[in-house]
Amino acid sequence: MAALVAVSLITGGGYTWTDVLTTEGDGALVLAASRVPRTLALLLSGAGLAVSGILMQMIARNRFVEPSTAGTVESASLGILLTLLLMPGAPVVVRMLVAALVALAGSALFLVLLGRLPLGSALMVPLVGIMLGGIFDAVTSFLAYRFDLLQSLGAFGSGDFSIVLRGRYEFLWVIAGLVAAAYATAARFTILGMGEAVAVGVGLDYRRLIIFGLVIVSVVTAAVVVTVGAVPFVGLIVPNVVSLLLGDDLRRSLPFVAVGGALLVLASDVAGRLVIAPYEIPVGTIMGVVGSLGFLTLIFGRRGHAA
Repeated sequence: MAALVAVSLITGGGYTWTDVLTTEGDGALVLAASRVPRTLALLLSGAGLAVSGILMQMIARNRFVEPSTAGTVESASLGILLTLLLMPGAPVVVRMLVAALVALAGSALFLVLLGRLPLGSALMVPLVGIMLGGIFDAVTSFLAYRFDLLQSLGAFGSGDFSIVLRGRYEFLWVIAGLVAAAYATAARFTILGMGEAVAVGVGLDYRRLIIFGLVIVSVVTAAVVVTVGAVPFVGLIVPNVVSLLLGDDLRRSLPFVAVGGALLVLASDVAGRLVIAPYEIPVGTIMGVVGSLGFLTLIFGRRGHAA
C-alpha cells in the first residue's frame, strides 16, 4: 500500500514527480490540492465498498451479492437524480443523504424480493439484484431524458477520481467511521451470516442488525456515488478472495477486506493513469472489466467445486 500511495502521489499528467515533491510553486499546490485528496479518496472508497460488499453477503447469505449486484448503486443514482429534479441547488450533503435513503429503500426491496421468490440456485440471488438494478436504472434514465438531465446524470455513471480536489471529497471521511462501526459489530455480522435461527438463538436482534448493516452499506454507496460515481464489483472480488484465505470470521477478516478494497481501487486508478498517459481511464471502467472477469471466475469456480 505504501508503494502504491507513493506512485499515486507522483503520477499524473502535466507535472513530474520532481515537480510535485518540491516545496514551492505549482507542483506543491498540485500535490496538496489534487494528488493527496485523490489518494485519500481512493483509499476510503475502496475500503468502504469492500466492507459494504461483505456486509451485504452476510445479510443475504450469498457470496455473489454486493452493492452493484443488489440494486444499491442504481437506487443511489436515482436518489441523486431526484435531488437534481426537486432540489437543484441542494448542497452535497443533502444529495448524499437523499441518495442514502433511496439506496436503503432499494436494498430493503432487494431483500424483500429474496424472501418472496423461490430461489433454486445461489446464482439467482445476484440475478434478482441485477434485474432490480436494471429497473432502477431504466427509471433514472427515463426521468433524466424527460427533464434533460442526461448529461448531469452521466457524471455519476462511472467512478472517476480525476475530479477529486481538496474541498470536494471530505464527505468520504464518513466511510472511516462506518467501517469502524462495522468492525465493532463484526462478531454479530458473522453470526448473522449463519441465518436467522442461529442469530435469534444466541439473542441477537436479527431485524435491527440487518437494518444497521443496510444503513452502513447505503451511506457508503451514496457517499462514493455522489463524490466520484459508481465503482462496481469491489465488494464482490475482495471479500471472496479474503474469505478463501482467512475464512468467514469477520473479526479476523474485516481489516483485510478493508485494506484489500483500498489496494484494489488504488491499483486500478494508478493503472488507469499509466495505460494511455497523459490521458486517464476512469476507475469505474477498469473495475467493470476486472470485476466482470472476477465474477465469471467465481461462478465457474463455484460450479467446478460443486462438480
